[in-house]
Amino acid sequence: MGALELGLLYGAATFGVLFAGIPIAFALGLVATLFMMVFMPAASLDTIAQNVYEEMASITLLTIPLFILKGAAIGKSRAGADLYSALHAWLHKVPGGLGVANVFACGLFAAMAGSSPATCSAIGSAGIPEMRRRGYSGGFAAGIIAAGGTLGILLPPSITMILYAVAAEQSLGRLFLAGIGPGVLLVVLFAVYAVLRFRKEKAMALAEGRHDSPLLAEEHFTTREKLSSLPRVLPFVILLTGVMVALYGGFATPSETAGLGAVLALALVALVYGAYKLDNLGLMLTSTLRESTMLMMIIGMSLLYSYVMSYLHISQSAAQAIVAMNLSRWVLLAAILLMVVVLGFFLPPVSIILMTAPIILPPLRAAGFDLIWFGVIMMVVMEMGLIHPPVGLNIFVIKNIAPDIPLKDVIWGVMPFVGLMILCVVLLCFFPQIATALPTWVYGG
Repeated sequence: MGALELGLLYGAATFGVLFAGIPIAFALGLVATLFMMVFMPAASLDTIAQNVYEEMASITLLTIPLFILKGAAIGKSRAGADLYSALHAWLHKVPGGLGVANVFACGLFAAMAGSSPATCSAIGSAGIPEMRRRGYSGGFAAGIIAAGGTLGILLPPSITMILYAVAAEQSLGRLFLAGIGPGVLLVVLFAVYAVLRFRKEKAMALAEGRHDSPLLAEEHFTTREKLSSLPRVLPFVILLTGVMVALYGGFATPSETAGLGAVLALALVALVYGAYKLDNLGLMLTSTLRESTMLMMIIGMSLLYSYVMSYLHISQSAAQAIVAMNLSRWVLLAAILLMVVVLGFFLPPVSIILMTAPIILPPLRAAGFDLIWFGVIMMVVMEMGLIHPPVGLNIFVIKNIAPDIPLKDVIWGVMPFVGLMILCVVLLCFFPQIATALPTWVYGG
């Protein structure tokens, strides 16, 4: 069999096993093992455990369970609800201030927790009912939270960025910094849309004569109420700032920073919310173990999958075929991003990165693209998959916390935010400095 036939068979087997409903980690491991049995020397089967262990023993991957623990500590507390309440109190005079507050809360919580589903759940459980109570349409409220939650894989500390840094052999510190500018850009775009959409819904209420609509009600918060909302939020903002200073000030490695963040998050949750009992701690540790085990299994099996792909020269042949097409660099980029979007309909970002990196990164490097910049572009594109049907993980998180909103309304509510993400990608292509300026300023050229 040639590399093309092997590649097609490998891909068909992979999608066949995935669509059979087998969990991703076991599906990838099964396909890799079967191809090792059939197409590789029998002795290679003896190296499966060694290959998986060596790939998972990377010191960079140590940051994953520690950042997950940090996110679990914050996510299992009322930090999300308190953060949202404080921002609402300070932004209520802005048209659509409640929606803007939810966008900002999602951005800040994503930066603290590093998880898109956790951000959706924590902010959405408080924000969606509050927006519905104040007259926001179900689709609008769901779209804000679903799209805001995707910031969890773009703003540091992002678990997905850690995996990309490992797969692309790039600096994790540079990659984290490169995500900040585009992350802020998306927050601004989402907030502007929230203001415009609110004005449209308010104008419709006035035009239809619905003067009793909650959209037309005025809210007032005294200075004392605003200030009283800060004490529970500031410690977590200080935690976020402290972790970033420790990492980029050269005081700690990424792994040490992750450990520091986890310990401080546990301490703050215990002090601010009294979550120091064994029941509370057990809930956080159980959640961390479950998510970490799932991710590490996917990572280990994905890397075994990539190893088999490389041994059989599937990834090298695919990369050479792409280069041989002599596409212009921007057509090449567009084709690769389109492939990532399609894969995002069916696979989570972790699997997409680990499965496609051996194929797409060599042609991009040969075309002269900065892989740090491309990593940020890829994060934004994979964010679309989190809110785009038919799979859209965040869509189903929203349905879980707001079952009264029809799925159709949720899907239509998120589509404008998909358009804003496409706009963000276009802006990053025309102005790459949005992503590259900060890491260049901190680390040099």
